[in-house]
Amino acid sequence: MRKLEGLRTIGVTTNGINLARLLPKLKDTGLDLLNISLDSLIPAKYEFIVRRKGFHKVMEGIDKALEMGFNPVKINCVVMRGLNEDEVLDFVALTEKKAIEVRFIEYMPFDGNKWNFKKMVSYQEMLDRIKQQWPALETITTGHADTAKVYKVPGFTGQVGFISSMSDHFCGSCNRLRLTADGNLKVCLFGNSEVSLRDKLRAGASEAELLQIVGVAVGRKKKQHAGMFNLSQMKNRPMILIDCVVLPRAAAAAAKAGLQTAAPISSHEPSARIPSTKPLPAAHHSLRMYHRPSSTQDTCQTKSPGSACTAQLTHTDTQGRANMVDVGGKAPTRREAWARATVLLGAAAFPLLQDNQLAKGDALAVAQLAGIMASKRTATLIPLCHPLPLDHASVSLELDPVRQAAVVTACCRTTGRTGVEMEALTAAAVAALTLYDMCKAVSHDIVITEVQLLRKTGGKQDFQRLP
Repeated sequence: MRKLEGLRTIGVTTNGINLARLLPKLKDTGLDLLNISLDSLIPAKYEFIVRRKGFHKVMEGIDKALEMGFNPVKINCVVMRGLNEDEVLDFVALTEKKAIEVRFIEYMPFDGNKWNFKKMVSYQEMLDRIKQQWPALETITTGHADTAKVYKVPGFTGQVGFISSMSDHFCGSCNRLRLTADGNLKVCLFGNSEVSLRDKLRAGASEAELLQIVGVAVGRKKKQHAGMFNLSQMKNRPMILIDCVVLPRAAAAAAKAGLQTAAPISSHEPSARIPSTKPLPAAHHSLRMYHRPSSTQDTCQTKSPGSACTAQLTHTDTQGRANMVDVGGKAPTRREAWARATVLLGAAAFPLLQDNQLAKGDALAVAQLAGIMASKRTATLIPLCHPLPLDHASVSLELDPVRQAAVVTACCRTTGRTGVEMEALTAAAVAALTLYDMCKAVSHDIVITEVQLLRKTGGKQDFQRLP
C-alpha cells in the first residue's frame, strides 16, 4: 500500500495482544499510525471485557510503540457506566509520563452490543470529572475535520480526547469514508446504506468511474445521523464488520475532480440507478445499494418541514440527546391523574386471591402499599421525570370474577408545574407487578395488561379516555 500514489498515512486499529512482536515488521512496511483498543487498566476487568488474558501484552505493545517513535500512540477506551467509568482518571494519569493520546469514546449503538442509554457516559460528564481532579486542564486546538475534542493536563507528556458521537455529534465536519472488507463503501459509520464498489470493480470500472461513484455517494450523505435513540433501533453492521479501510480524503478528491452529485436515491429500494448530471459522462452508473430492514427509521432527519416526521419528542432534542423538559417558566397549578392496570390471574390464582388464601399473605394490601410507595419514587425509576411532592396518592383494587382479574386504579395529585400521569401510571404498574409476585407460586400464567392513563387534569391539555 505504501507504493500507492497519494497515500499519506497508513494506520491500524488493534487489540494490541501481538503488537510488541509484530510492530517492527509493520513499521518497516510503512505503518505510520496506531490505535490500540484498551477499555480497562485492571487486568481482571480487562480479561472479563475481552474474554481472554493479555493485559500485560497490550501494555508491552504500547511501550514498544513509544520506544519505536510512534507519536502519538492513540488508546481507544469505550466508556460504559457500571463497567469502567470509574477508571477515567486512571487513564488520564497514564498520560503523565507516556506520549499517548487516550481517546474516551461514548458508548455507541451497533448490532449485537445491547446498547442502553443508561450505560452511556457523555463526554461532558467525563470532562467534568477530569476537571475536578485537574482544574487547569487545557483545550488543544485541532483540525477542522478531526473527530476528537482534545485536552491536555499541563505538564503531562500525553493528552486526552473525546469522541462524542452520541451526545455532541460532529457530522458536519466529518470527512471519513469507510471501505468494508467485502467491498462496500459507507459514507457514515452509523448509516445503514452502502454502495458496492466491489461489483463495479468486477465489472471493469475505470478509476474515473469509481471516483464518480464515490462522489455521488458523498453527495448523498446526510447532514447528521439519526440520533442515538433512533440508531439503537436501526440495523447496522457490528463495528467488527465495518472498520477496514478508512479513506478520509476521498471526499476531497471527488470535489477536486469537479464532480457534481446527482439526485438522492430512495432508501427504500434495494437497488437504484443514479441519473448523471451534465458534467458527468453520458453513461449512467447502476449502483447496488445495501439497506438494512429498518433503514426508513433514519429518514426523519431529512424530511421537509410540515411532514409527519417533524414532530419532536419533548424528552429528546433535535439530535436525539436525552433532554429533561424545563418547567421553570410554568405557573404551579393543581394537577391530578388517574391510571389503571389489569392483572389476568387465571383459574388457579384468582380464587386464592379472592379468599385471601395465598401463601405470601394479603396480596391486595401489599400491592396497594407497593403502588403508593412506587408513586413517590417515580423520578428515581423513570430517568427524565421531575421529582414531585405529591399531595395525595391512592391505589384501589377491584376483583372481576368474570375475567378472573384484578383491576388496579391509581390516583395521584400535586400542586406543581408538571403533571402527575407518570406517578399514577407507575403506581398502577407496580401494584400490578406486586400482585404477580404474590401469585406466581400458584401460577405463572398471569398476564398484566391494559396499563393506561384514564384521565388527567390541571395541565396545558386535559385528557379523558373514552369508554
